[in-house]
Amino acid sequence: MAQATHPGAAEATAAEPRLAHLPISFFAAVMGLAGLTLALHASQSALGLPGWPAQAALWATLAAFAGIAVLYGLKAARYPHAVAAEWHHPVKLAFFPAISISLLLIATALAPDAEGVARLVWLAGVAGQGALTVAVVSGWIGRRPFQPMHVSPAWFIPAVGNVVVPIAGVPLGYVEVSWLFFSAGLIFWLVLLTLVVNRLIFHDPLPGRLLPTLVILIAPPAVAFLAWAQLSGGGADPFGRILLNAAYVFAAIVAVQVPKLFRLPFALSFWALSFPVAALGIASMRFAALAASPAHLWIGAGVLALLVVIVVGLIARTGLAMVRGEICLPE
Repeated sequence: MAQATHPGAAEATAAEPRLAHLPISFFAAVMGLAGLTLALHASQSALGLPGWPAQAALWATLAAFAGIAVLYGLKAARYPHAVAAEWHHPVKLAFFPAISISLLLIATALAPDAEGVARLVWLAGVAGQGALTVAVVSGWIGRRPFQPMHVSPAWFIPAVGNVVVPIAGVPLGYVEVSWLFFSAGLIFWLVLLTLVVNRLIFHDPLPGRLLPTLVILIAPPAVAFLAWAQLSGGGADPFGRILLNAAYVFAAIVAVQVPKLFRLPFALSFWALSFPVAALGIASMRFAALAASPAHLWIGAGVLALLVVIVVGLIARTGLAMVRGEICLPE
């Protein structure tokens, strides 16, 4: 991974407690758990599965967000130079919107049973997403020149956050706000897609720690399909089909790279595998319902099964890494 150039980065040394090295990318775990929650919720109507797995996943998501948020808040209070170093890092900067995306996903999961609470969480997520999108993009274009090696699929995270907004925003009544964020997310996805593909084809391969972020390629079109389905009142129209099938194309491209992942040592970046797979499964099940397509229902069921295996494996491996002291280390 490219090293930060901010002067404060040198201050976060191995002599400091592990809390100083808690990575902002840890919030990707919340996104993955929230994605599992929403996928399990979608499976209730699509596959007739019981509701308790989704409820259990929701509580796990809330606990994970609260725990990570408290720890990162303590890090910000005690080691502000370490947070500043992440903010000025060309790769880690893109992970800050994972906080607001987590709030938006949690709001989406809460909406069916607790609309009032979901509304408050969604509004907080929208405010955070809007501020972080402007701040991150401003950081990209206004601070210093970036090198092609700094670009990675993680740069899609701010764009993904914007297209998440309409999924709960439309049912909650914020239609115009949802259109605003959807438009921003779609435009930035297309721009960043060009940059990322250029980097992947014409420059050095991604370093091992960033290789799992390739799976993020699946997320923008899959989430955009779900957002479009809310905004258009359908989703099985030509534009919706383009978005969903683009997600399938990226999934096929990523699948070819999967064997490389098994040869890599575990890192928290592996949580990047979870949310895009969840988005693909939910999108498939949603399209199956809209278009009465048994094939897409089977795809959704298969992706859901894969998602459960991925999340359970990630939880187990993250727990083992904690016990072994393999995470929250200086890079």
